[in-house]
Amino acid sequence: MNAEESPQKVWFDGKMVNLADAHISLLTHSLFYGSGVFEGIRCYPTSNGPAVFRLEDHVHHIFHSAKIMGMTPTYSEQEIVAAIINLIKQNRLSECYIRPIFFYGEKMDLLPIDAPIHIAIATWQWGKYLPRETVMVKLSPHIRLSSRSSDMTAKISGNYANSILALLDARKNGFEKALFLDENSYFAEGAGENIFFVKDKTLHTPTTDAILPGITRASIICIATNLGYKVIERNISLDEIPTFTEAFFTGTASEVNAISKINEHIFNNLEEGPVVKKIKSAYQRAVRGEDEQYSSWLSYVK
Repeated sequence: MNAEESPQKVWFDGKMVNLADAHISLLTHSLFYGSGVFEGIRCYPTSNGPAVFRLEDHVHHIFHSAKIMGMTPTYSEQEIVAAIINLIKQNRLSECYIRPIFFYGEKMDLLPIDAPIHIAIATWQWGKYLPRETVMVKLSPHIRLSSRSSDMTAKISGNYANSILALLDARKNGFEKALFLDENSYFAEGAGENIFFVKDKTLHTPTTDAILPGITRASIICIATNLGYKVIERNISLDEIPTFTEAFFTGTASEVNAISKINEHIFNNLEEGPVVKKIKSAYQRAVRGEDEQYSSWLSYVK
């Protein structure tokens, strides 16, 4: 775990245990085959105490992913929501990153039928994920996984091997992040983030055909619309890059982060643009409980 501070406790199969005591078998199915499903969630400080951003939506999504992977958890969505809230309280965190994972246990047959299903939740303090307010991005030599090869609506552990390869390539070539095209050579998403492009008062973002449709992405579409921007979901080709004035990533870890460069094309003189600044500021107010219209997105830790 690359975190600023290790968690004191984790929730593991219904019990609060020390991280060092949360053991799994070497023959865990999900370790070998990537059959686990997970979510990334953030808790923010507010004037009314810690609040988890869109907790119920994230938990609903991990249950959706679990169903795709053939899992039938023994806990309900409401019980996992309660476990997350309780874990934050146990670890006395005012803000944190939250990582629940459902995974198949010990079984070496590729087909996980009858394998035990485990659930674990970890929390830790984690500040800014991306290194700078703007990041340089390289187009990956690998395409994003096709919706014909995997279910792109599910956050499946094994799907992230694709992102790891893209990031290794980007770092080797002096870039901070990677960006995928899909099988039809349209923009898809980053290696862990969704992407938006800006032209005048309009945001352009790829369709959901070859992306994980992130909860932060959906939040930004709502926030941008409320700010008066038009948002268009469409196929975006590589040769359109020069027509855009700004670009930015969204994601639970990345939040809202400007892109300064894609390959050799530079946006806004390598600086964070005015549209990104405005949307990021509105997002930060929303997650910190400073904008009443988004209060339903917050689950307070009390």
